[in-house]
Parts: sequence; C-alpha cells; structure tokens
Amino acid sequence: MLLALLLPLHGTPAWSADAGASPDKGMDSGAGMVVPAAFPGTGTPAPIRFLLSFDDGPSAAGSGNPTVNILEKLAHNRWQDGIKAIFFTQTRAWNGGNTDVGRQLIKREHEDGHLVAFHSATMFHANHRFMSTKTLDASLERGVADLTSTTGVAPTLVRPPFWAYDAETLELYHKHGMQMLLTDLNANDGKVYGINFSWHKRANMLKHLAETRKRWAAGSMPAVDGSTPVVVTFHDVNTYTSRHIEEYLEILLDVARELEMPVAAKPFYDERAELERAAMAATVRDAQAKPALPGLWNWLWQ
Repeated sequence: MLLALLLPLHGTPAWSADAGASPDKGMDSGAGMVVPAAFPGTGTPAPIRFLLSFDDGPSAAGSGNPTVNILEKLAHNRWQDGIKAIFFTQTRAWNGGNTDVGRQLIKREHEDGHLVAFHSATMFHANHRFMSTKTLDASLERGVADLTSTTGVAPTLVRPPFWAYDAETLELYHKHGMQMLLTDLNANDGKVYGINFSWHKRANMLKHLAETRKRWAAGSMPAVDGSTPVVVTFHDVNTYTSRHIEEYLEILLDVARELEMPVAAKPFYDERAELERAAMAATVRDAQAKPALPGLWNWLWQ
C-alpha cells in the first residue's frame, strides 16, 4: 500500500444517550436496547462479544477460494458453529465482486445469514477522499445498486478503503443510507500478495484488545442486547487468514481471558439482525472527532 494513498482520518463512536434520537436505517428500534457498556447502577461493564468483519472480498479464485473457506469455517468450527460476520464487499473489483464467481459469493454471504456491506464500487481499491464529489456519489450509487440487485437488500453499513474519510464523504455515505463502521481490533492482514503471513497474530490481538479494554472498563463503549460489541477486522481475500481463521478465533477468546474480560455465552454473533444492531451502535458519524485506531493505523492517522 502506498503511503501517498493514505490521508488523515477523523471520526468518533456514534452511540448517543439521546433517547429522542430517531432510529437509524437498518435498526429495529423495538428489537434491541443500546445502553452504555456499564450496566446501570452497577459500574460493571457488559461482557464483550466479538463482531467479526471482513474487507476487500469476495475473492474470485477458481480453486482454494479464501472467501469460500472462511464462509465454511464460520459455519462449522471448534469454537462456535453458525458465526455471522459483516462482509465489506468490493462490487466492481476486476478480480472479485465484478466477476460471476464474486457475485455468486456475495449472494451466498447474504443467503448464509451474514450481513453484506459496502466497501467500494471501483475496479481497484480506490480512496474515497481522492474522488470528486460527483465521482464518489456516482460510485456509491452504483455500489448500493449492485448489492441491492444481488442480495435484494440495500446495504446499511460502509467501511472506507484505507480507513480514509472526511466530512464530505461521510455526508455522502449518509445520503445513500449507510453508516460507517471502523474497528476496534485489526488483524493487520491487508497485504494479500507475496508475504502475507504473520508470526505475531496473538501478540497483535492482545495489544489491540488491551487498548480496547481501557474504553470497555471505563464504560465508554455501547452495550447492545446485553453485550459489548468488539469489532474485529480481517481480509477474506487473504489466503493466510483464510487458512488460519479458526486459530484467530481461538486467539480472540484466549486474549480476552488473559485480560480478564468476560465474554458473552455466545462469544461471536450468530444472528444477522442482532449483528446489525451491534454494528450500528458502533458506527462513526462525527467527522470532527478522532477515534483511536489499532496499531499501525493509529500511528499513520493520529
């Protein structure tokens, strides 16, 4: 990734205690309750629940497809069967979403009960902040139309390429009915070609969760349906991630134990509506604030 493509990032967690605020698109105002992470009157944070997300897919590989393998491992693994995740898709990628294989996988993601979201609608992984207002507006319109056509449902969530956005891009996301979700933990697996493995999977997740723990312990993270969502980002086009996704799940559970962060009875989300409510509570809507991003991203942006 070229540093020239990377621009300063601004944002803040979107949860608000304003009971008069209208529900966001994609949330059922009567289906779940969003409260501060600490249970009222106790000062005890709600147990955490890992919200898995995957960027840049789907892969269009004809054999050994990493997106396919991840879908299969989420469905059946050693830790919790039937895990549901958010897939931030690139609908016009020349080697992914804009192929027959890619479109079929986006459809499968939705049919398997996952939440299909938007990442880009360009041939390559284009930075939204480098686009003119007119170009980005048209790109978002295409992407929403692509996903609506494939899944039958308009996307409610977006994650900007390179995590780069500003007030104008954020306003355009909202115009097209999408809220922006960043992350708490990052697998740092965005390099998908060449040397794409990691010797520091556990140390990396431990470091990121330790930083997240500070906000969780302070009660500054939202709790939804009795749990505190912790957003974790992977890349489903990364073949190493695909082969080691079960190990990553184990690492998440292990580092939570080490940090003495209680985990929900079901540590991963397994129902799309609940997953979407949790994600919506963690979205970023204020372009003027600066959320702490994990690891390298925080060093680059802040």
